[in-house]
Amino acid sequence: MVRINNYEVINGLYYSETHVWVRIENDIAVIGITDYGQKNLKEIVNVMLPDLGVFIAQGDILGSLETAKAVIDIVAPLSGTVKEVNENVIGKPSLINEDPYGRGWLIKIAPLNLHMELPKLMDFSKAIEWYKTLT
Repeated sequence: MVRINNYEVINGLYYSETHVWVRIENDIAVIGITDYGQKNLKEIVNVMLPDLGVFIAQGDILGSLETAKAVIDIVAPLSGTVKEVNENVIGKPSLINEDPYGRGWLIKIAPLNLHMELPKLMDFSKAIEWYKTLT
């Protein structure tokens, strides 16, 4: 883990420019909101996520996060079928603010084109360089 401008960037994850992270676990992609994303949203009060079995294409809206001031769309970093939804964040959205890379994950998908889509995301090194520009 590296801290850049007070934001955590975790090694072993992939990052999108829409502040979504991806962790690959045994051919399943775990998806969540980055530390930068949750800190800039501030207090998340509601989470809308897709149903199990739904197919999501890379770049599509996979759900939304609601704060006191806005509703923000979550853009899918990869294509795939939803295999698990974190019911804990639906019941307690503040988990995203408390632990964005752990208990605050959003969904797990079975990726369709991982070998083609993953290279479109930033790895740890690229994410560090990108975060340095977000001051």
